[in-house]
Amino acid sequence: MKTNLSINGKRYQIDAPEEMPLLWLIRDVVGMTGTKFGCGVGQCGACSILVDGTLIKSCSMPFSFGIGKEITTIEGTTANLQILRESWQECNVPQCGYCQSGQLIAATFLLENNANPTDEDIDNAMSGNICRCGTYTRIRKAIHMAAAIKNQG
Repeated sequence: MKTNLSINGKRYQIDAPEEMPLLWLIRDVVGMTGTKFGCGVGQCGACSILVDGTLIKSCSMPFSFGIGKEITTIEGTTANLQILRESWQECNVPQCGYCQSGQLIAATFLLENNANPTDEDIDNAMSGNICRCGTYTRIRKAIHMAAAIKNQG
C-alpha cells in the first residue's frame, strides 16, 4: 500500500514496509543521501532529522512515525538551517564532514527553540551528536555566530 510522506515540503508516494527505519527510507527509497548512517542505534546523531520540528534519530524510528508529519532533512531549507550552513562555512567547522548533517540539524533544532544559547545550552543540545574529528569548539563558535546573525536581522 502506498503512503504519502512529506519531506522538505515535497510529497512522496512511498511503497515500503512501515517498520523500515526513516533513515533508510530517506536515503534508499527517496534518494536523499545527506542524512548519514553512523551507529544504527540512535547514539551518534549522524542520522538526525526534524519531524514536525522535533529532533529525532532516524535510524531507530520506523517510517510510519513520519506519516502525516513534516520531515526536514539536511537537504531542507529552513531559515535557521541556511544561517547555520553559512556560519559553519565561515568558521571552517567540518574536517571529515561525516557528522555535519546531523550536527547542523541538531543546531537548527537548538536555534528554533533558543534564540540566544549559552555555551552550556549549546553543549547540552549538541551532546547527542558525536564528531570523530573533535570540532566541538568550532561547532559552538558557529552556533553563536548563527544566533548573532539571526538576532540582528
